[in-house]
Amino acid sequence: MSGFSPELIDYLEGKISFEEFERRREERKSREKDGENASAEENTEDAEAPSSSRKASGKSQSQDETDGETSDGVSKSVHRVFASMLGENEEEEEDEEEEEEEEEEEETTEQPTAGDVFVLEMVLNRETKKMMKEKRPRSKLPRALRGLMGEANIRFARGEREEAILMCMEIIRQAPLAHEPFSTLAMIYEDQGDMEKSLQFELIAAHLNPSDTEEWVRLAEMSLEQDNIKQAVFCYTKALKYDASNVRYLWERSSLYEQLGEHKMAMDGYRRILNLLSPSDGERFMQLARDMAKSYYEANDVTSAIEIIEEAFTKHQSLVSMEDVNIAAELYISSKQYDKALAVITDFAGIVLEKKASEKSATEEKKDTGAVVETQENQEAETKDQSHPVAEPSAAAVEKVSCCIPEGVPIDITVKLMVCLVHLNILEPLNPLLTTLVEQNPEEMGDLYLDVAEAFLDVGEYNSALPLLSSLVCSERYNLAVVWLRHAECLKALGHMERAAESYAKVVDLAPLHLDARISLSTLQQQLGRPEKALEALEPMYDPDTLAQDANAAQQELKLLLHRSTLLYSQGKMYGYIDTLLTMLAMLLKVAMSRAQVCLISSSKSGERHLYLIKVSRDKISDNDDQETANCDAKAIFAVLTSVLTKDDWWNLLLKAIYSLCDLSRYKEAELLVDSSLEYYSFYDDRQKRKELEYFGLSAAILDKNFRKAYNYIRIMVMENVNKPQLWNIFNQVTMQSQDVRHHRFCLRLMLKNPDNHALCVLNGHNAFVSGSFKHALGQYVQAFRANPDEPLYSLCIGLTFIHMASQKYVLKRHALLVQSHRIPKW
Repeated sequence: MSGFSPELIDYLEGKISFEEFERRREERKSREKDGENASAEENTEDAEAPSSSRKASGKSQSQDETDGETSDGVSKSVHRVFASMLGENEEEEEDEEEEEEEEEEEETTEQPTAGDVFVLEMVLNRETKKMMKEKRPRSKLPRALRGLMGEANIRFARGEREEAILMCMEIIRQAPLAHEPFSTLAMIYEDQGDMEKSLQFELIAAHLNPSDTEEWVRLAEMSLEQDNIKQAVFCYTKALKYDASNVRYLWERSSLYEQLGEHKMAMDGYRRILNLLSPSDGERFMQLARDMAKSYYEANDVTSAIEIIEEAFTKHQSLVSMEDVNIAAELYISSKQYDKALAVITDFAGIVLEKKASEKSATEEKKDTGAVVETQENQEAETKDQSHPVAEPSAAAVEKVSCCIPEGVPIDITVKLMVCLVHLNILEPLNPLLTTLVEQNPEEMGDLYLDVAEAFLDVGEYNSALPLLSSLVCSERYNLAVVWLRHAECLKALGHMERAAESYAKVVDLAPLHLDARISLSTLQQQLGRPEKALEALEPMYDPDTLAQDANAAQQELKLLLHRSTLLYSQGKMYGYIDTLLTMLAMLLKVAMSRAQVCLISSSKSGERHLYLIKVSRDKISDNDDQETANCDAKAIFAVLTSVLTKDDWWNLLLKAIYSLCDLSRYKEAELLVDSSLEYYSFYDDRQKRKELEYFGLSAAILDKNFRKAYNYIRIMVMENVNKPQLWNIFNQVTMQSQDVRHHRFCLRLMLKNPDNHALCVLNGHNAFVSGSFKHALGQYVQAFRANPDEPLYSLCIGLTFIHMASQKYVLKRHALLVQSHRIPKW
């Protein structure tokens, strides 16, 4: 007996979506199909072997014939009883029905046995499997269950919902591939007001009867009522599978894709609609192409937008409107295809460009020969593309281009024509067009002013762009930072530095976070001899909290600080220069400084407020700087900072900061900066940089007279380089100044590992001598004297040792010791 499939149960309980239910069902069907093929092969093998079951089947067959069974192998009595119980109304041929009725009247009613019920269920299963193998069945409901299905519908019509639900569930259990019980259940739950469950059963019914496109569309609308856009898209996709040329379905699905943000899928659907539209639907084609071009343009896909608009212009030239011309010209201009933009404007907007020949003197001809030839070539090529007749100029004639614009052409298209002429270096017809433009109110047409001005700036015609930009900056509506920036760039290119600086200052006032404007203003102020104003333009833009959270803000601030540090160093302001360097390094070494317990503070202890590095205790570090949070922040910040400066650039910046701190005798801060850098893994993992930092730390500690810290540095160095006399000299100086005896044991342990080291031998002798172990000191000095007998220092140390031994209170042979102290040993 077949029960509910696990995927059906999960879907009805709301554990999985309908798409997941369909996928699992297809996987199960493929597995069952493989299993049936395997069982069919086994049955074939069994059929070839002799079996006693055939005899039994023969006996049962004869017995069935005597008992009067149907062709399905079910006894007539069982069939009659189930027909009476289920209200069966089979759709068979008339002859078969009459014969069955006559046979049923002759036979006596019998009660169904357990075996009869089992046989009936086997028949139902056989019919179900047979229907599964069919490609496009009309109904997958077995005949034996159709009466029960009708009874369920009747019970639902009478209002007996619970009984109808139980009957539908029983039908689903025995025939899970039939869609009728699911449809009935959907109607029942819809009548009860449970729209969500009704939709679930409707989806299953539609899945079992997928060729009903109207049902899929209705389900899509129901899904939209429940705000399930993804499910609605799925339903429209199913409907399009069986009605792929339905424009309405494609349109609805593409609109839903747009709501989901699936721009590419939506545009693909609209493209299919364009291909399906007939030539008589020109207006609809043009409107859809127009909307698609705008959508592609907003998505920065200019190439696809141009393809769509070109297809529309090719198929429906007679329906091209001024709006279409404006869109096409805008697309061509944005992709820098000015010749195509000019061709579209002249072909569809009615604008005519004509060339007229004018006589010139021989002197003027000689002056303008090169320019005329180039202009003629360009204009001839342009005229050929536009299919305009061109008169051949004579030897003493020069062509001039005139422009004729009919009435009714929008000013937007005129401005795009001007932009194309500027970029194509056809400047003759621009004067009357500019006159027409400046007659417009800049408060209303300011964007058109800016388009033409930017075109002039792109080709280097700054004198022509300046009046337009000046009109815009004087207006109220377009008194914007971007317009002032263009105005400043134009003035700077023309050499008006004072006015350019004023324009840049206006940009900074309107857009304080505009980095390029700040840098340009600082450069101009420095050139104009105003160093203080140049520094003022490079003041920090963000507060520390923003820098700690926003990676883009950190990137902008770093670029600003780099320019500021260069400017401060050129002006000789070292304290400000160090402040800038420390600020940049603190951005990179934030986590490392936290591990080293180093903090950057602002203080005015020198009379002016500057930044200083201090050592703090662990409990004073803020919660935001704990290890886990700081590491997460540092990863994003580090990726941005390293995109501005490379690892070597940061290293050079660190060296500059250490040198500058030492030049200002701020040795303690140099130590702390080295400590923080050693906690920075990128520097520590580089062996060469780590060694260099350790030498910097040693030098800063000695200059700061922090000999205990210097001992920690030199101790590691001498362990790695035992035979370097320079390091032992520094080691001796540090131990002498530190007034500490912890190095005694260190030297003894190191002597055990390096018994032949001369410096260790002498130092151990000195340590023993100072601590009063004269015999041990004597042994070390004698060992050193034997290794280097020509060194008088060792003889002096041996003599002093004998004298100290003789000066002790309790000593034997004092005279012998004194005599030995005055003799130079000759071993």
